[in-house]
Amino acid sequence: MPGTVWYRDDFDATPVCEQLRDALGGIGTDEDAVIRLLGNHSWKQRLEIAESYKTAYGKDLIEDMKSELSGDFEEVTVAMLTEPRKLDAQELHDAISGAGTDETTIVEVLCTKTNDEIEEIKAVYKEMFDSELEEDLCSDTSGYFRRLMVSLMAAGRQENGFNVDDDQAAEDAQKFFDAGEARWGTEEAELNAILCLRSRPQLLMTFYKFEEIAGKTIEESISDECSGDLQEGYLAIVESTKDMPGFFARRIRDCVDGLGTRDSHLIRIIVTRSEIDMEEIEEAYRAKYETSVLETIDSECSGDYKKMLVALVTLQE
Repeated sequence: MPGTVWYRDDFDATPVCEQLRDALGGIGTDEDAVIRLLGNHSWKQRLEIAESYKTAYGKDLIEDMKSELSGDFEEVTVAMLTEPRKLDAQELHDAISGAGTDETTIVEVLCTKTNDEIEEIKAVYKEMFDSELEEDLCSDTSGYFRRLMVSLMAAGRQENGFNVDDDQAAEDAQKFFDAGEARWGTEEAELNAILCLRSRPQLLMTFYKFEEIAGKTIEESISDECSGDLQEGYLAIVESTKDMPGFFARRIRDCVDGLGTRDSHLIRIIVTRSEIDMEEIEEAYRAKYETSVLETIDSECSGDYKKMLVALVTLQE
């Protein structure tokens, strides 16, 4: 498994709960114990710990964490105790409800999910906020970007394994090329259909055929012909299709580039990818930036927050 955190077969929630109770209930909080106890268990086991904690002590573990911790350390710990699709739904709600729309979060969450995951997010969002995700997104976005998001939320991507139709790929590649020649946007509906309906392996072949026709990559064409949120959305689909770990490596770099660290974005990526492909993200990150995710966290973050992120990206023994 290419994640750095995984489910432990010898797991027993009871002693972990007792130790967490001691860490949170004494004079002052034992932050190192919180990091040690939560940082080396999978999210499923953390949820078991939270359930056992409530049963044993009649208290909500997340609420206790919120009352004892603060800042980025609190945020990463709460994220770790939240079911992944609930975390996605919460992040999308925050992206829509905040001052201005956080398109980067919307793109990252929706452009990298499977059909089943998108359907789960929509159901959880409805349950959590008594509102339809599509309606909320449509009220907060506009134009071609809104249409792209609606297409993605339809969750209609073909999932036919690794079967690839070369003729279809050539036809779709020509559509991309023709749209570029006519300036992107005029053929936006067709481009949405291709990017949101074709399977990932089919898209890979389409991108290869496009490069043969155009003499440049699909990313270069999108960057030349699109701008703003639509460009970001299209590029996210292309990059995550070509190389999902590479996409998240770039996203981690984006979080720390420039003035200040975008901690909420960094937390979401590290927490969610730690059980999926963090080892591969690390490899891609080293190849792209000649440094490690661990070294980047060390230089950009501090305190207990840094310690928890380090625990999540460090390969467990």
